[in-house]
Amino acid sequence: MRTGIEAAEYGAEIQRVVRYLGVGNGNMQEGSLRCDVNVSVRPIGQSEFGTKVEIKNMNSFSEISRAIDYEISRQILLHKESQADKIVQETRLWDESSQKTFTMRKKEGLADYRYFPEPDLPEVVLTSDYIDEIRNSMPELPEAKRRRYENMGLSMQDVIFLANDDIVAHFFDSTLERGADAKLAANWIMGDITAYLKNEKLSIDEIKLTPLELSELIAFIKNGTISGKIGKEILVELITKGGTVKSVIEEKDLVQIADPAAIEAMVDKVLAENPKQLEQYRAGKTKLQGFFAGQVMKASKGKASPVLLNKILGEKLKGN
Repeated sequence: MRTGIEAAEYGAEIQRVVRYLGVGNGNMQEGSLRCDVNVSVRPIGQSEFGTKVEIKNMNSFSEISRAIDYEISRQILLHKESQADKIVQETRLWDESSQKTFTMRKKEGLADYRYFPEPDLPEVVLTSDYIDEIRNSMPELPEAKRRRYENMGLSMQDVIFLANDDIVAHFFDSTLERGADAKLAANWIMGDITAYLKNEKLSIDEIKLTPLELSELIAFIKNGTISGKIGKEILVELITKGGTVKSVIEEKDLVQIADPAAIEAMVDKVLAENPKQLEQYRAGKTKLQGFFAGQVMKASKGKASPVLLNKILGEKLKGN
């Protein structure tokens, strides 16, 4: 590997695999997953590798990236200053506060590691059948999941976010299994749901919203039963209290108003109550259309169909 970011991403992928397999949580800051790195550089044209330096004391993948890049630059500088002999086989510690590595202990060679045969450990023999059995029982791993999401037409940003956490990926897949559109489900999970999770410091499996109800919410917005704005209100209710989309809609009387006559009456009322703004609009201040739409929405308690509202309002403002 040639850069800190490449090595850090390799470590992050190991963490994802560990989590997908249920081996552990892979949290570096808790010591559930540790990573030491070996760094050596060699001038262009030199065939043999340079002297290896080991670095310890890194508690995150970003620290791994910075520690490697610092150590590479430190060793290159010594080469450029004709002090390559000062690069010795040693263990160095990464210091996050100073963003530098410091000598911890020097090693003379392999003998310093005290390698010796362990007579009490028997050989572990794995048969091909056993290996095949394990392979066949494996869940879908991160790389395969990313490719599958990519083939759904999701953006790379969506793909990376959704596949990064196996719990989020499971929630997303479960929502799709219940008929939800992939892009719409991704938008809800990455937007409002993630914002709530971050704010409350929760994971997606700790809230009361279920994949079934998220798919129902998406369906109700898509078929025009409720507006997107009302959908956001319902989502908060489902996340915090649970229940079903249908029950929340019925309980709070949130069905979208899709009757043209009802919306037209509200539009007429708003225009009649705001003659000054109407005059300004017809004098060229067309941005006021947003003001009128907002007033109608307020009067309808957010239930007016946005499509119908904009159509009727547009016609009325033109004097039709």
